[in-house]
Amino acid sequence: MPVSAMDRARVRCYLPSDMSDLSLTILAETRGDEQAIERLHERTFGPGRYALSAYRLREHVDHLLDLSFTARIGTLMVGSVRQLPVCVGNTPALLLGPLTVEPPFRDRGVGRALLERALKDAKTKGHSLVLLVGDEAYYSRAGFKRIPKGRATMPGPVDHARLLVRELVDGAFEGVSGAIRPDWTFARAL
Repeated sequence: MPVSAMDRARVRCYLPSDMSDLSLTILAETRGDEQAIERLHERTFGPGRYALSAYRLREHVDHLLDLSFTARIGTLMVGSVRQLPVCVGNTPALLLGPLTVEPPFRDRGVGRALLERALKDAKTKGHSLVLLVGDEAYYSRAGFKRIPKGRATMPGPVDHARLLVRELVDGAFEGVSGAIRPDWTFARAL
């Protein structure tokens, strides 16, 4: 199937010196990617991932395929990122994650390319807020900031220092507070 220029981002992926640099392709996730992504999550996060608060938000609402992406070198999937529709109180937002990269391809720009594409497309499609639970030192390079403790709460335990927000529209997080919950307008039929 041909890939449109809109769905493709070319990035240089630098591998160890005994390997040449390869082109990385970022594509919108498809239903056919689901099993490969699940295996990637198993390898990188292990079975304990289901106990995380962010996974509780994913139990009844699917991630948005048009805002979730895979990273490939040739036909090999080396990373993925997903975005889930949530609300903070009554304010719509996206929850980014998991962002996953195969261990041999870490520190090569794959995660950064996935993150940039996810944020760019979210903004293009009219979203104004993106939340995540992650390392502030890493994600602050992409404009994420720590949410003040008590301003937004996850459904379960979370290290508040890891609860981050990125405004895609200036001032979008002003006055926003409350429980982070799935956006039920996207709920799966039971």
